[in-house]
This record gives sequence, structure tokens and C-alpha cells, in this order.
Amino acid sequence: MNQIHRHILFTTIIGALIIMAFLSGKLIPDAAAAVNISQKNLAPSLQHLFGTDWLGRDLFCRTLKGLSTSLTVGVTASLISAVIATLIGIAAAMGSKIIDSLISWLIDLVMGIPHIILLILISFACGRGLKGLLIGIAATHWTSLARLVRAEVLQLRSQQYIAVSRKLGKSNRWILTHHMLPHLFPQILVGVILLFPHAIIHEAAISFLGYGLPPEQPAIGIILSESTKYLSSGVWWPAIFPGLTLIIIVLLVDRLGDHLKLLLNPHTAQEQEDTH
Repeated sequence: MNQIHRHILFTTIIGALIIMAFLSGKLIPDAAAAVNISQKNLAPSLQHLFGTDWLGRDLFCRTLKGLSTSLTVGVTASLISAVIATLIGIAAAMGSKIIDSLISWLIDLVMGIPHIILLILISFACGRGLKGLLIGIAATHWTSLARLVRAEVLQLRSQQYIAVSRKLGKSNRWILTHHMLPHLFPQILVGVILLFPHAIIHEAAISFLGYGLPPEQPAIGIILSESTKYLSSGVWWPAIFPGLTLIIIVLLVDRLGDHLKLLLNPHTAQEQEDTH
């Protein structure tokens, strides 16, 4: 099996695992994670794989439903961030020097503020909840991809076929649609996937701190926040298993981005194969 086939196999497996985790959370009925005081704080067992929490809710079901919520927030916020990054990156590269300088200053400003602090401020200003969380994540995660898009567009502008298109009377809009966007699409797609783990982690962190999703909504950050009240009494499973599940999903998404990046750049993958 050569390097390309290996990346295709790993990409398919990882993608299938992430989709299964998402669908599992959506398909589990709410009754499976319903309150049952008679079974509160039960240790992990065959009946309850992750144990139960302080209200007797099955932690395995709550974790899967929380992962589904986190994946939904991550995908939505990453897509919004990618759109913002693409528009701003193209505007910086194809606009005037003043526009480019202003956008570069804005990127440096946003990157200079710690994400968590900026996320909390934006989420609080937007009324918290899902809306504030999405706006906060989308507004703070576009900077790196915007820089990449700007650099790619600047490089494309100097290509000979772009100059030929201009001499043939093609407009900037036509060049952008037919030449630049098809070239940028692989970088943007990889950028979305690499933004995804950051979005999931920050969603969990903000919900953990109480500025994200409401407490009644199943989410990993909320489960972890609730678990801290019972760690001192020896109830460790509400913190360990949901936290490990979140880490595994984040690592899987990160690996998915790495494999997809190599698949979309066959030259790099071929170089890796030659070195082996």
C-alpha cells in the first residue's frame, strides 16, 4: 500500500468514526439520558458504561449527545470562520495598500488578544447561549486562514495565466471565480478542518466557564463543569470519561486534517513516500 492509498484509508476510517459519533448522539432518545435519582452517582458498569451523574443520568448517552452538540457547533463556527477568512483574505490581497494595511492591523489585533478572553466578551455581549458562542468562535478563529488566503491570492496574482486573462479583458470577478477560487478551495477545506478542533475545545471551555451553552443542554463543557462539584467525594467518572472522549474526537479531527492536507497536495505526499 503506497502513501496515497494509506492516507485515503485513514481519511475514510477517521471520517466514518466522527460521523458515527455525531449520528449516535442525534439518534439516542432523550429518555436514555433522563433523570433517575435512584441511580445517581453509580460507578461505570456494563449497564452504564460511563457511570451515572448526580441526577442519575446515564453519562455515556449524555456524552454522545454532548459530542453531537459540540460537533454541530464546531462545524458551523468553522464554516462561518472560513467564509470570513476567505472574504477578508481576498479583500486584503486584491484591494489597495490602505485596505491591506488595515486588514493586516486587524488580524494582528485579534491574534494579540487571548482567544478565551475575547470569546467570553463576545459571547456575553451577544447574550450568551448558542448564538453568542457561535458568534464568538467565528469572530476569533478566522485570522490564520485569512493570512493564508491573502498569501495565496498574492502569489496567484503574479501568475502568467492571470496576466493573460487580464489582457483578454477578463474582469477581476471572472478571474476570482474561474482561476482563484478553484485554486483556493483545497486550502480553505483543510483550513476548515484544522479550525474544527479549536472550535470544539473553545466551545467546551466557554460552556465549562458558564458563558456558553445553557446548563439544560447536553454538552461536554457543561458535563465537566458539573463534575467538578463531586470530584472531592470520589465521583471521578463524570470528569474522566467525557473529557477523554472529547480529547479523542479532537485528535481524530486533527489527524483527519493532516491526512486530507496531504491528499490535496499530492506533491508533498509523494515526497514523503520517496523518503520512506
